[in-house]
Amino acid sequence: MSAPIQGPTGLRADSIRECFDGVVPGYVATCAPDGTPNVTACSQVQYVDCEHVALSYQFFNKTRRNVLANPRVRLLLVHPRTAAQYRFTIEYLRTETSGPLFESMKAKLAGIASHSGMGGVFRLLGSDVYRILDIERVPGNAVAPPPQPNLLTALRILTEALAACADLDALLSATLDGLLARFGVDHAMVLMLDGSGQKLYTLASRGYDASGVGSEIPLGQGVIGVCAQAAAPIRIGHMTSEAAYGRAIRASAEKGGLGAMLETEIPLPGLPDSASQLAVPIQAHGRVQGVLYVESPVDLRFSYDDEDALVVLAGHLGLAIQDLQACPETVEEPVEAPQPLCCETSSTPLVVRHYAENDSIFLDEDYLIKGVAGSIFWSLVQDFSERQRVDFSNRELRLDPRIKLPDLSDNLEARLLLLARRLAERKACVQILKTGRGRFRLSVERPLQLVEIG
Repeated sequence: MSAPIQGPTGLRADSIRECFDGVVPGYVATCAPDGTPNVTACSQVQYVDCEHVALSYQFFNKTRRNVLANPRVRLLLVHPRTAAQYRFTIEYLRTETSGPLFESMKAKLAGIASHSGMGGVFRLLGSDVYRILDIERVPGNAVAPPPQPNLLTALRILTEALAACADLDALLSATLDGLLARFGVDHAMVLMLDGSGQKLYTLASRGYDASGVGSEIPLGQGVIGVCAQAAAPIRIGHMTSEAAYGRAIRASAEKGGLGAMLETEIPLPGLPDSASQLAVPIQAHGRVQGVLYVESPVDLRFSYDDEDALVVLAGHLGLAIQDLQACPETVEEPVEAPQPLCCETSSTPLVVRHYAENDSIFLDEDYLIKGVAGSIFWSLVQDFSERQRVDFSNRELRLDPRIKLPDLSDNLEARLLLLARRLAERKACVQILKTGRGRFRLSVERPLQLVEIG
């Protein structure tokens, strides 16, 4: 394998990656077959690795024609923090129209287009991949870069904390707490891919007025959905609330005439003035399990180094989740015969409605949850109402045919945690209390009236 390309001054592309963030437009110089030069601004230059960069292919214009005829190109980039200029000599190799690189560039381009008011004009046709032949620093004044935090130390401390977690609840709390304490990330969420592989649901969040636990986003929709679909990190440094790849899923659905279908939708949490977004896939053994998403109202809040650190963190999180799924639950200890809870018989019953079509659950008139989590809740309250049962185990739920767990990839513990958090957030009179590894108790404060619909 060849060594990374270095210019005469010993420059490497990975040492100046911030130049690729697009804060200052890059300029591309090409040459026609007859020797006529052409210089144009480039919408997007993507760092690929130490030896390669990618330029966005949007229009079949003079630059494109020149590149196909003469693949040797000059590229000028400016460092956004120091104002230093760098001249690259690059050579065109190929155009990619699908895959992680293309999807990542497409999402970033959408953010750039929205920011510049060109959302209806910019459309990525392909990612042109170039080999770096040379890098040189252009003479001129530059300012000293601001000091950067030591992300490696923060990453080490946080991954050690994850390794000490024995269940999913502790794992998610350690992740979000560590992002705040060690990385200074105020707004973050963890979303899991459901068993169908068609959507993600929010399992945990920090820093938002509403947690959004239970909210869903389709695969391929927005920065989060594209990240999961392409299994690639996506980072955008400047956004507006109208960005095509923003998180306004509910608004877009309403514009499409789908408002009537949203009674059971939980709004996805998010900043109304998000300026920086970073989504990284949570993976284990090559399979995407979910997405770790962070955002900030500050432009350029997340750098390439932040992206690298969070990719590693998400990898540790994915493996930890996989280990929790693979590890058999503790052998259940014998429990005493369940005793009826002391519900006030004179109090008004809580009406629990179950809609069989999609396992939606309503408590009185308020929506709680749907899908697998709704199926779990309905089974629990049925057992409570019929047998006054209150103690349960994950193991028996996994084998219960009423639960309709799609397959082992749809993490039962994640669904149970989602349900418990929704009940706690709603301050419902039915709560799920953990009593040990793989064991929990149903706490019911009012009589239940179960209504099956459909």
